[in-house]
Amino acid sequence: MHPADPAAREVLAQGRIEVEGRLVEASNATLLCSVEHDGAAAECVYKPVRGERPLWDFPDGTLAGREVASYLVSEALGWHLVPPTLLREGPFGPGMVQLWVDTEEDSELVDLAEPADVPEDWRAVLQAQDNHGDPVVLAHADHAALRRLAVLDVVINNADRKGGHILHAPDGHVFGIDHGVSLNAENKLRTVLWGWIGKPLSAEATEALGRFRALMEGELAADLAEHITPKEVQAINERVQALLGEGVFPAPSGEWPAIPWPPF
Repeated sequence: MHPADPAAREVLAQGRIEVEGRLVEASNATLLCSVEHDGAAAECVYKPVRGERPLWDFPDGTLAGREVASYLVSEALGWHLVPPTLLREGPFGPGMVQLWVDTEEDSELVDLAEPADVPEDWRAVLQAQDNHGDPVVLAHADHAALRRLAVLDVVINNADRKGGHILHAPDGHVFGIDHGVSLNAENKLRTVLWGWIGKPLSAEATEALGRFRALMEGELAADLAEHITPKEVQAINERVQALLGEGVFPAPSGEWPAIPWPPF
């Protein structure tokens, strides 16, 4: 099922969830499931709250709600960068359920490569050395959807935008996943998408942020408050206002590691 399918949210919300396996590389319990409702079927990721690993800087049991809140922010911006995501009961209790997205093979948008192998139209983020002392570059494509994703990450204060959390679907759509450590009131932005530091926001981004700010004066703030604290909701407003006021992609604050490690 495609994320744009109007039935996707109903299937996720109402369907019977059957666990098919576990994604063992994830730090929290992450289960690959099938879900079926009224003749429609899909695959999804289910992250039960009881499987969340405690973190020192995020309250226990809140990661699933942060994933849902990040989806709500993406939808309010009008960019549909996060697959349909909701909270519901599952086989192991309440948790986050998110539509599974198939990816295009050999179509990476972020890479760690030798300097000569980085495409000319890509943006370098970090120069480093591999285990043998040879130079490598962390870089990403100069892609319109990645620019939107970079703006989303600033708005939700994403503390863990790894390359592996960016999915390139066969139809060309780009999605971001794994937003459990987002929306903290303190500055924790940590991402591989630093290639536009100081570059002006596009007119599209400015218009989307303006619409988003207006929505925050209505029901959106209340919807977000079901998943995060009032202080964290207010921090979203402050980050949006800062983006609109400065009009450029921000630089790392220096208060927090700028890039997640490992970056994939």
